[in-house]
Amino acid sequence: MSAGRPAGPVADYEAALHGPREAEARMVEDLCDGLAETAEAHAGEGVPYQQAVRLAVRDFGAAEEIAPVCQREPTIAQARHTARTVILVALFLIACWYLARTSGLPGTAWQLPRTAQSLAVYLAAVAIAAALLAASTLAATGTLARRLPTPRRLPLVVAWAGTTTSVTTAVATLALAVAAALATDWPLLALAGALSAASHAVVASSARASRRCARLILVQGPGAPGARSCRPGDLDGAR
Repeated sequence: MSAGRPAGPVADYEAALHGPREAEARMVEDLCDGLAETAEAHAGEGVPYQQAVRLAVRDFGAAEEIAPVCQREPTIAQARHTARTVILVALFLIACWYLARTSGLPGTAWQLPRTAQSLAVYLAAVAIAAALLAASTLAATGTLARRLPTPRRLPLVVAWAGTTTSVTTAVATLALAVAAALATDWPLLALAGALSAASHAVVASSARASRRCARLILVQGPGAPGARSCRPGDLDGAR
């Protein structure tokens, strides 16, 4: 924390915002710089520093008042992170589908090879759909965001796409474990199962963070009464 920043309000802003560390830190940096400058301006008028801090917080709004608006940038960053994770995991699931088709599974009762291949096709279809949605999200929050507004519920949609992908990887892990027990080339399938379990942990964590961030920005929409803007220029204008 830089010298001259009000410690209490800074901690409140840090606690109120959620998202990837860099995006969260950048937003908190903007808020705290503006808060510190406003407090210094009040102090320069002869107001005691603690009172100047309270006046600055009043000008900006308390953390719980501005968090739903200022949360948008970290939420978009988290949605993009989840989208990239979904794409990588989707490619892995498609590779698992290929393994299920080419593995040396001996014939068994219950026709496990056919069942495993059908399940792999389903997982691959889910992976392709999730990857397409994730790629669309990266475009909508990247290049297209300069021309078109980003749908407010898009981060939540991406979060649930990540959740669906995490469930799919869990099913893939179980399927690969069963297939490895019956396949002649089991080491490859066992390795794929271990990687699938690791992928599940990564995408589930990212999707969980996206859901939390998305719900925060849905608390107060852009047209809600009293909604503020969190753009740096508007922060300057609040002082």
